[in-house]
Amino acid sequence: MSYWNTRGLRGSTLEEILNLTNEQYRKEGLALIQKIPTPIKPIEINSSKRVITLAYFEQKSTVDYIGVMHGIPICFDAKECGKKSLPFSNIHPHQVSFMKEFSAQGGLAFLLVHFTAYQEYYLLPIEILAAYYEYEGSRRRSSVPYNAFDKELLIPETGALLHYLAAAVRYGEMKEAGKFTIAPFENTKRSCQNR
Repeated sequence: MSYWNTRGLRGSTLEEILNLTNEQYRKEGLALIQKIPTPIKPIEINSSKRVITLAYFEQKSTVDYIGVMHGIPICFDAKECGKKSLPFSNIHPHQVSFMKEFSAQGGLAFLLVHFTAYQEYYLLPIEILAAYYEYEGSRRRSSVPYNAFDKELLIPETGALLHYLAAAVRYGEMKEAGKFTIAPFENTKRSCQNR
């Protein structure tokens, strides 16, 4: 059983930025993307502050966000990391499976990753994530290395919003052109080295 407590809010700043960005996209008619709440069951409540202090997750979450952009279904999860690679410690097998199935149905599935050490934001396609994640299962990799992130999918910082739709459109174009497929790690490793 998974538990949540008030110290477990890593990435909340990134999610706040994404929520503001998604609201702006909705207002401009560019996309309709919503944050998916994870159902929790409260165990301890600070009644004086009216705050949940301890709870457990009632079911496994899939991704943080889901919606549609220009008629294309998209889903993604937001991750922040302070290292020079994206650790798998907070990416769960059921999330990877969901994103792979979503992609197989014609949607775009990805992670939005903030490398705090570089102050850079990237879109990481499920195809690359799955290749490294599945490789991890058999060869004990523990992360996706920084050099696996495609510079074409770098998201420029633009004030208080994180305009990731251009990177999502570029990912869609690359996927349609056959650059990304759910493939064995070795194929992905070669394509990552061509940057």
